[in-house]
Amino acid sequence: MFKKPPFNKSTLNKSTFKDARPKARSTAPQLNKVAIALSLGALSLTGCSAGPATGAAAVSPATGAAHSAADSTSSAATQAAHPAAKATAPVAAAPKPAVPSAPKPATGTAGAPAAPGADAPPARAAAPVAPAAGAQAAAAPAPTAVTAPVAAQAAVAATGDGSQAATARGWGAVVAGDEFSKAGAPDSTKWSVFKGSGHAGNGVRSPQAWSVANGVATVSGDSAGTTGGMSAKFAQQKYGKWETRMRTNARDPEYHPVLILWPNNNTSPNCAEIDYAEGSTNTAQIKFFLHYACGGSNFQTTAAKTIDTTQWHNYAVEWTPAGITGYIDGVKTFSDTNPAHLPSVGMHQTLQLDWFPDGSATKPSQMQVDWVRVYK
Repeated sequence: MFKKPPFNKSTLNKSTFKDARPKARSTAPQLNKVAIALSLGALSLTGCSAGPATGAAAVSPATGAAHSAADSTSSAATQAAHPAAKATAPVAAAPKPAVPSAPKPATGTAGAPAAPGADAPPARAAAPVAPAAGAQAAAAPAPTAVTAPVAAQAAVAATGDGSQAATARGWGAVVAGDEFSKAGAPDSTKWSVFKGSGHAGNGVRSPQAWSVANGVATVSGDSAGTTGGMSAKFAQQKYGKWETRMRTNARDPEYHPVLILWPNNNTSPNCAEIDYAEGSTNTAQIKFFLHYACGGSNFQTTAAKTIDTTQWHNYAVEWTPAGITGYIDGVKTFSDTNPAHLPSVGMHQTLQLDWFPDGSATKPSQMQVDWVRVYK
Protein backbone atom coordinates (compact mmCIF):
# COMPACT_ATOMS: atom_id res chain seq x y z
CA MET A 1 0.00 0.00 0.00
CA PHE A 2 1.11 3.53 -0.50
CA LYS A 3 3.12 5.14 2.23
CA LYS A 4 3.74 8.83 2.18
CA PRO A 5 7.32 9.96 2.80
CA PRO A 6 8.34 9.44 6.34
CA PHE A 7 5.80 10.13 8.83
CA ASN A 8 7.58 7.88 9.77
CA LYS A 9 12.28 -23.83 5.77
CA SER A 10 14.57 -51.95 4.19
CA THR A 11 14.33 -53.52 4.93
CA LEU A 12 15.43 -55.58 2.15
CA ASN A 13 12.22 -57.02 2.25
CA LYS A 14 14.60 -59.70 2.94
CA SER A 15 12.98 -62.33 0.89
CA THR A 16 13.67 -65.61 2.51
CA PHE A 17 15.48 -67.42 -0.20
CA LYS A 18 14.84 -71.13 0.22
CA ASP A 19 17.73 -73.43 -0.29
CA ALA A 20 17.68 -73.94 -4.04
CA ARG A 21 19.96 -76.87 -3.88
CA PRO A 22 18.14 -80.19 -4.12
CA LYS A 23 18.66 -82.48 -1.24
CA ALA A 24 21.45 -84.90 -1.96
CA ARG A 25 20.19 -88.34 -2.49
CA SER A 26 22.58 -91.20 -1.92
CA THR A 27 23.20 -93.20 -5.05
CA ALA A 28 25.52 -95.63 -3.28
CA PRO A 29 24.39 -99.23 -2.86
CA GLN A 30 22.77 -100.25 0.37
CA LEU A 31 25.92 -102.05 1.46
CA ASN A 32 27.77 -98.67 1.66
CA LYS A 33 25.45 -97.24 4.33
CA VAL A 34 27.39 -98.89 7.12
CA ALA A 35 30.65 -97.44 5.84
CA ILE A 36 29.11 -93.96 5.61
CA ALA A 37 27.79 -94.16 9.16
CA LEU A 38 31.21 -95.22 10.44
CA SER A 39 32.80 -92.27 8.59
CA LEU A 40 30.41 -89.74 10.12
CA GLY A 41 31.03 -91.13 13.55
CA ALA A 42 34.74 -90.66 13.06
CA LEU A 43 34.23 -87.06 11.99
CA SER A 44 32.17 -86.25 15.07
CA LEU A 45 35.00 -87.46 17.27
CA THR A 46 37.35 -84.89 15.69
CA GLY A 47 35.00 -81.94 16.46
CA CYS A 48 33.89 -81.31 12.84
CA SER A 49 30.28 -80.47 12.15
CA ALA A 50 28.02 -79.96 9.18
CA GLY A 51 27.80 -76.47 7.58
CA PRO A 52 24.98 -74.04 8.51
CA ALA A 53 21.69 -74.16 6.71
CA THR A 54 21.39 -71.88 3.71
CA GLY A 55 17.75 -70.98 4.07
CA ALA A 56 18.02 -67.07 4.09
CA ALA A 57 20.18 -65.23 1.62
CA ALA A 58 22.45 -62.42 2.89
CA VAL A 59 21.85 -58.86 1.65
CA SER A 60 24.26 -58.03 -1.15
CA PRO A 61 26.60 -55.03 -0.74
CA ALA A 62 24.92 -53.31 -3.68
CA THR A 63 21.45 -53.75 -2.17
CA GLY A 64 22.60 -52.51 1.23
CA ALA A 65 24.23 -49.44 -0.33
CA ALA A 66 21.08 -48.62 -2.26
CA HIS A 67 18.96 -48.71 0.91
CA SER A 68 21.51 -46.65 2.81
CA ALA A 69 21.48 -44.02 0.07
CA ALA A 70 17.69 -43.99 0.06
CA ASP A 71 17.61 -43.60 3.85
CA SER A 72 20.14 -40.77 3.65
CA THR A 73 18.19 -38.99 0.93
CA SER A 74 14.95 -39.36 2.83
CA SER A 75 16.56 -37.91 5.95
CA ALA A 76 17.96 -34.99 3.99
CA ALA A 77 14.62 -34.29 2.35
CA THR A 78 12.87 -34.40 5.69
CA GLN A 79 15.31 -31.98 7.25
CA ALA A 80 15.19 -29.71 4.20
CA ALA A 81 11.42 -29.51 4.43
CA HIS A 82 11.71 -28.32 8.02
CA PRO A 83 14.36 -25.58 8.21
CA ALA A 84 15.42 -24.79 11.73
CA ALA A 85 13.52 -22.01 13.48
CA LYS A 86 16.57 -20.10 14.58
CA ALA A 87 14.65 -17.61 16.60
CA THR A 88 13.51 -20.15 19.13
CA ALA A 89 16.65 -22.25 19.47
CA PRO A 90 20.16 -22.12 18.04
CA VAL A 91 21.08 -24.92 15.68
CA ALA A 92 24.73 -25.76 16.07
CA ALA A 93 24.69 -28.11 13.10
CA ALA A 94 23.48 -25.47 10.67
CA PRO A 95 25.59 -22.33 11.08
CA LYS A 96 25.17 -19.51 8.62
CA PRO A 97 27.56 -19.78 5.71
CA ALA A 98 30.42 -17.33 5.75
CA VAL A 99 29.69 -14.26 3.70
CA PRO A 100 32.53 -12.91 1.56
CA SER A 101 33.86 -9.82 3.21
CA ALA A 102 34.14 -6.68 1.16
CA PRO A 103 34.43 -2.98 1.90
CA LYS A 104 31.28 -0.94 1.96
CA PRO A 105 30.50 0.55 -1.44
CA ALA A 106 31.07 4.22 -2.00
CA THR A 107 28.02 6.06 -0.81
CA GLY A 108 27.96 8.44 -3.79
CA THR A 109 24.45 9.77 -3.51
CA ALA A 110 24.08 8.56 0.04
CA GLY A 111 22.77 10.97 2.58
CA ALA A 112 22.08 10.70 6.26
CA PRO A 113 19.96 7.72 7.27
CA ALA A 114 16.29 8.19 7.94
CA ALA A 115 15.79 10.00 11.20
CA PRO A 116 14.40 7.94 14.08
CA GLY A 117 10.63 7.88 13.83
CA ALA A 118 10.65 8.48 10.09
CA ASP A 119 8.36 6.26 8.06
CA ALA A 120 11.09 4.27 6.36
CA PRO A 121 10.49 0.75 5.03
CA PRO A 122 12.24 -2.19 6.71
CA ALA A 123 14.89 -4.41 5.13
CA ARG A 124 14.67 -8.17 5.27
CA ALA A 125 17.42 -10.84 5.41
CA ALA A 126 18.10 -13.42 2.64
CA ALA A 127 18.60 -17.13 2.79
CA PRO A 128 21.95 -18.87 3.05
CA VAL A 129 23.72 -19.68 -0.15
CA ALA A 130 22.31 -22.75 -1.87
CA PRO A 131 24.77 -25.64 -2.18
CA ALA A 132 26.59 -26.29 -5.43
CA ALA A 133 25.17 -28.94 -7.71
CA GLY A 134 25.85 -32.38 -6.35
CA ALA A 135 26.25 -31.19 -2.76
CA GLN A 136 23.68 -33.74 -1.66
CA ALA A 137 25.26 -36.75 -3.34
CA ALA A 138 24.62 -39.82 -1.24
CA ALA A 139 27.35 -40.49 1.30
CA ALA A 140 27.89 -43.21 3.87
CA PRO A 141 24.78 -43.26 6.05
CA ALA A 142 25.07 -41.85 9.55
CA PRO A 143 23.61 -43.72 12.53
CA THR A 144 21.39 -40.73 13.40
CA ALA A 145 20.87 -37.14 12.27
CA VAL A 146 22.60 -35.94 15.42
CA THR A 147 25.82 -37.76 14.70
CA ALA A 148 25.85 -37.14 10.96
CA PRO A 149 29.10 -35.72 9.56
CA VAL A 150 29.36 -31.93 9.74
CA ALA A 151 29.62 -31.67 5.96
CA ALA A 152 26.40 -33.62 5.49
CA GLN A 153 24.58 -31.47 8.03
CA ALA A 154 25.76 -28.27 6.34
CA ALA A 155 24.44 -29.49 2.99
CA VAL A 156 21.04 -30.24 4.50
CA ALA A 157 20.90 -26.87 6.25
CA ALA A 158 21.79 -24.94 3.12
CA THR A 159 19.15 -26.75 1.11
CA GLY A 160 16.53 -26.11 3.77
CA ASP A 161 17.19 -22.38 3.61
CA GLY A 162 15.69 -22.10 0.12
CA SER A 163 16.89 -20.52 -3.11
CA GLN A 164 18.36 -17.06 -3.35
CA ALA A 165 18.11 -14.66 -6.27
CA ALA A 166 21.77 -13.82 -5.64
CA THR A 167 22.75 -17.41 -6.33
CA ALA A 168 20.36 -17.99 -9.20
CA ARG A 169 21.29 -14.72 -10.90
CA GLY A 170 25.00 -14.76 -10.14
CA TRP A 171 25.18 -11.49 -8.25
CA GLY A 172 28.62 -12.19 -6.88
CA ALA A 173 30.03 -11.18 -3.50
CA VAL A 174 28.08 -9.45 -0.76
CA VAL A 175 29.26 -5.83 -0.41
CA ALA A 176 27.22 -4.80 2.65
CA GLY A 177 24.50 -6.01 5.00
CA ASP A 178 23.95 -7.64 8.38
CA GLU A 179 24.02 -11.30 9.43
CA PHE A 180 22.71 -10.40 12.91
CA SER A 181 25.51 -12.28 14.64
CA LYS A 182 25.75 -9.73 17.46
CA ALA A 183 23.22 -10.48 20.22
CA GLY A 184 21.29 -7.79 22.06
CA ALA A 185 20.05 -4.63 20.39
CA PRO A 186 20.51 -4.08 16.64
CA ASP A 187 24.06 -3.03 15.69
CA SER A 188 24.11 0.76 15.99
CA THR A 189 26.92 0.99 13.44
CA LYS A 190 24.58 -0.51 10.85
CA TRP A 191 21.08 0.59 11.81
CA SER A 192 19.15 3.65 12.94
CA VAL A 193 16.32 2.33 15.12
CA PHE A 194 13.07 4.32 14.95
CA LYS A 195 11.72 6.03 18.03
CA GLY A 196 8.47 7.98 17.84
CA SER A 197 5.06 7.75 16.25
CA GLY A 198 4.13 4.73 14.19
CA HIS A 199 3.18 4.59 10.53
CA ALA A 200 0.69 7.33 9.65
CA GLY A 201 0.67 8.30 13.33
CA ASN A 202 -0.69 4.92 14.46
CA GLY A 203 0.85 3.50 17.62
CA VAL A 204 4.47 3.93 18.66
CA ARG A 205 7.80 2.80 17.27
CA SER A 206 10.04 1.80 20.14
CA PRO A 207 13.70 0.66 20.14
CA GLN A 208 12.70 -1.89 22.80
CA ALA A 209 10.57 -3.69 20.21
CA TRP A 210 13.78 -5.03 18.65
CA SER A 211 16.04 -7.85 19.85
CA VAL A 212 18.78 -9.94 18.25
CA ALA A 213 19.52 -13.53 19.34
CA ASN A 214 20.68 -16.78 17.75
CA GLY A 215 21.51 -14.99 14.50
CA VAL A 216 18.01 -13.55 14.03
CA ALA A 217 16.60 -10.04 14.50
CA THR A 218 13.06 -9.95 15.88
CA VAL A 219 10.67 -7.00 15.99
CA SER A 220 7.54 -7.43 18.11
CA GLY A 221 4.28 -5.54 17.99
CA ASP A 222 2.03 -5.61 21.04
CA SER A 223 -1.73 -5.37 21.44
CA ALA A 224 -1.56 -1.59 21.93
CA GLY A 225 0.32 -0.83 18.69
CA THR A 226 3.82 -0.47 20.09
CA THR A 227 6.10 -1.89 17.43
CA GLY A 228 9.36 -1.08 15.66
CA GLY A 229 11.33 -0.29 12.56
CA MET A 230 14.86 0.64 11.56
CA SER A 231 16.78 1.93 8.54
CA ALA A 232 20.18 0.88 7.24
CA LYS A 233 23.22 3.09 7.46
CA PHE A 234 24.95 0.88 4.89
CA ALA A 235 24.52 0.72 1.09
CA GLN A 236 22.81 4.07 0.63
CA GLN A 237 23.10 3.97 -3.12
CA LYS A 238 21.54 4.35 -6.52
CA TYR A 239 21.18 0.95 -8.22
CA GLY A 240 22.11 -2.40 -6.76
CA LYS A 241 20.59 -5.62 -5.48
CA TRP A 242 19.16 -6.30 -2.04
CA GLU A 243 18.04 -9.63 -0.61
CA THR A 244 16.49 -10.34 2.79
CA ARG A 245 15.44 -13.52 4.53
CA MET A 246 12.29 -13.00 6.56
CA ARG A 247 9.31 -14.67 8.18
CA THR A 248 6.46 -13.75 10.53
CA ASN A 249 4.49 -15.56 13.18
CA ALA A 250 0.80 -16.27 12.56
CA ARG A 251 0.37 -12.51 12.67
CA ASP A 252 -2.63 -10.32 13.26
CA PRO A 253 -3.97 -8.80 9.99
CA GLU A 254 -3.45 -5.37 11.56
CA TYR A 255 0.32 -5.86 11.64
CA HIS A 256 2.05 -5.59 8.26
CA PRO A 257 5.67 -6.71 7.78
CA VAL A 258 7.54 -4.54 5.26
CA LEU A 259 10.92 -4.69 3.48
CA ILE A 260 11.54 -1.36 1.79
CA LEU A 261 14.03 0.68 -0.19
CA TRP A 262 13.51 4.26 1.01
CA PRO A 263 14.94 7.52 -0.41
CA ASN A 264 18.15 8.78 1.19
CA ASN A 265 17.53 11.97 3.17
CA ASN A 266 13.82 11.05 3.11
CA THR A 267 13.24 13.05 -0.06
CA SER A 268 12.47 12.16 -3.66
CA PRO A 269 10.97 14.29 -6.47
CA ASN A 270 8.53 11.52 -7.41
CA CYS A 271 7.93 10.10 -3.92
CA ALA A 272 9.92 6.99 -4.84
CA GLU A 273 9.50 3.91 -2.67
CA ILE A 274 10.17 0.25 -3.35
CA ASP A 275 8.29 -2.13 -1.05
CA TYR A 276 9.80 -5.39 -2.23
CA ALA A 277 7.94 -7.45 0.35
CA GLU A 278 4.88 -6.11 2.15
CA GLY A 279 2.18 -7.92 4.06
CA SER A 280 -1.41 -6.71 4.22
CA THR A 281 -4.69 -7.70 5.86
CA ASN A 282 -4.50 -10.87 3.73
CA THR A 283 -2.01 -12.83 5.82
CA ALA A 284 -1.63 -15.50 3.11
CA GLN A 285 -0.20 -13.04 0.61
CA ILE A 286 2.88 -10.88 0.11
CA LYS A 287 2.95 -7.87 -2.21
CA PHE A 288 5.46 -5.81 -4.19
CA PHE A 289 4.87 -2.06 -4.62
CA LEU A 290 6.85 0.37 -6.76
CA HIS A 291 5.73 3.93 -5.98
CA TYR A 292 6.68 6.40 -8.72
CA ALA A 293 4.35 9.38 -8.24
CA CYS A 294 3.15 11.53 -5.35
CA GLY A 295 -0.53 11.25 -6.27
CA GLY A 296 -3.11 10.74 -8.98
CA SER A 297 -4.78 7.59 -10.18
CA ASN A 298 -1.56 6.03 -11.48
CA PHE A 299 1.16 6.29 -8.87
CA GLN A 300 2.38 2.71 -8.38
CA THR A 301 2.99 -0.68 -9.99
CA THR A 302 2.05 -3.73 -7.94
CA ALA A 303 2.22 -7.53 -7.85
CA ALA A 304 0.98 -10.10 -5.33
CA LYS A 305 2.01 -13.65 -4.46
CA THR A 306 0.20 -16.19 -2.31
CA ILE A 307 2.73 -17.50 0.17
CA ASP A 308 3.05 -18.83 3.72
CA THR A 309 4.89 -16.00 5.44
CA THR A 310 5.30 -18.02 8.64
CA GLN A 311 8.01 -19.96 6.76
CA TRP A 312 11.40 -18.53 5.90
CA HIS A 313 11.52 -16.98 2.42
CA ASN A 314 14.12 -14.93 0.54
CA TYR A 315 12.82 -11.65 -0.85
CA ALA A 316 14.95 -9.68 -3.29
CA VAL A 317 14.93 -6.61 -5.52
CA GLU A 318 17.26 -5.78 -8.41
CA TRP A 319 17.47 -2.11 -9.43
CA THR A 320 19.34 -1.21 -12.60
CA PRO A 321 19.08 1.63 -15.15
CA ALA A 322 16.96 -0.77 -17.23
CA GLY A 323 14.28 -1.33 -14.59
CA ILE A 324 13.28 -2.94 -11.30
CA THR A 325 12.75 -6.67 -10.75
CA GLY A 326 11.45 -8.50 -7.69
CA TYR A 327 12.11 -12.10 -6.64
CA ILE A 328 10.87 -14.56 -4.03
CA ASP A 329 13.13 -17.56 -3.37
CA GLY A 330 15.01 -16.83 -6.60
CA VAL A 331 11.91 -16.74 -8.79
CA LYS A 332 10.94 -13.50 -10.56
CA THR A 333 7.60 -12.16 -9.33
CA PHE A 334 7.71 -8.48 -10.41
CA SER A 335 9.13 -6.36 -13.22
CA ASP A 336 8.79 -2.73 -14.32
CA THR A 337 11.02 -1.40 -17.11
CA ASN A 338 9.32 1.97 -17.62
CA PRO A 339 12.10 4.59 -17.25
CA ALA A 340 9.59 7.09 -15.87
CA HIS A 341 8.88 4.78 -12.93
CA LEU A 342 12.45 4.50 -11.67
CA PRO A 343 13.69 6.35 -8.58
CA SER A 344 15.94 9.31 -9.37
CA VAL A 345 17.74 9.34 -6.02
CA GLY A 346 19.77 6.91 -3.92
CA MET A 347 17.87 4.50 -1.68
CA HIS A 348 18.57 2.40 1.40
CA GLN A 349 17.02 -0.58 3.20
CA THR A 350 14.50 -0.35 6.00
CA LEU A 351 12.80 -3.06 8.07
CA GLN A 352 9.39 -2.37 9.60
CA LEU A 353 6.43 -4.01 11.29
CA ASP A 354 3.67 -1.41 10.79
CA TRP A 355 0.39 -1.24 12.66
CA PHE A 356 -2.86 -0.61 10.77
CA PRO A 357 -5.58 -0.59 13.44
CA ASP A 358 -9.13 -1.33 12.29
CA GLY A 359 -10.94 -0.89 15.60
CA SER A 360 -10.80 -4.55 16.59
CA ALA A 361 -8.57 -6.10 19.24
CA THR A 362 -4.99 -6.61 18.09
CA LYS A 363 -3.06 -9.81 18.65
CA PRO A 364 0.68 -9.42 19.40
CA SER A 365 2.72 -10.23 16.29
CA GLN A 366 6.32 -10.62 15.18
CA MET A 367 8.54 -10.29 12.16
CA GLN A 368 11.94 -12.01 12.09
CA VAL A 369 14.91 -11.30 9.84
CA ASP A 370 17.67 -13.84 9.35
CA TRP A 371 19.93 -11.54 7.35
CA VAL A 372 20.09 -8.63 4.92
CA ARG A 373 22.58 -8.72 2.03
CA VAL A 374 23.46 -6.12 -0.56
CA TYR A 375 25.19 -6.74 -3.87
CA LYS A 376 26.76 -4.34 -6.33
